[in-house]
Amino acid sequence: MFKKFKKNNDTQNHIEALDLHNMPEHIAIIMDGNGRWAKQRKMPRIKGHYQGMQTIKTITRAASDLGIKYLTLYAFSTENWSRPDEEVNYIMGLPVNFLNTFLPELIEKNVRVETIGFIDELPDKTIQAIEEAKIKTADNTGLTLIFAINYGGRAEIIHGIQTMMKEMRHASEQDIDALTEQHFQKYLMTRDYPDPELLIRTSGEQRISNFLIWQLSYSEFIFNSKFWPDFDEAELKACIKTYQSRQRRFGGL
Repeated sequence: MFKKFKKNNDTQNHIEALDLHNMPEHIAIIMDGNGRWAKQRKMPRIKGHYQGMQTIKTITRAASDLGIKYLTLYAFSTENWSRPDEEVNYIMGLPVNFLNTFLPELIEKNVRVETIGFIDELPDKTIQAIEEAKIKTADNTGLTLIFAINYGGRAEIIHGIQTMMKEMRHASEQDIDALTEQHFQKYLMTRDYPDPELLIRTSGEQRISNFLIWQLSYSEFIFNSKFWPDFDEAELKACIKTYQSRQRRFGGL
């Protein structure tokens, strides 16, 4: 029997410590440090990726309990194909494992699974697992769990420009001059989601690594020192607490 989404007393106390009227609607996370976590323990890198998958379950539960509407996780970048074949092949199998073991719980909790990225370039078994999860959770209205897999921010923007240019092939100069940010956003993979208010990157690294380049323009950044396998519910809530302590001006006063 799978573990149910329950709030224990600790969870409730942490929630009460947060300002429920100032919660980020959309949190994006760069899940970094799986390999270094494993290396510290003299384990193969793939063990770190396995443990990182368990953390995804933990953070998904926590985000759902907190009422977060969107959670985007950077699972595999367009640059990650350059890693050793053994590691890449293992990572490509993780969505199958994750969804086989976790999908019933996601369905029970009303979580909807979505993806951004060039999914059609993934192995068939990975695509099949992802598409099955999307179909089975399509009508869910709680947390939207978005996996960025085979995703790159620059590639997304180029793809959006190419699509837009094809549609505007016979556009007049006046039409082109009238192009706005709002219009271009319709060509991005994230067009159905609000931009993240909060970006978290684990492992202490301080860069966005080609993740959501357009969408993070006004996000609050928090760089957490924990490796992803050690990141937990308490760390997530601490990040949200820090977010709530900041004043977001969007370029104004």
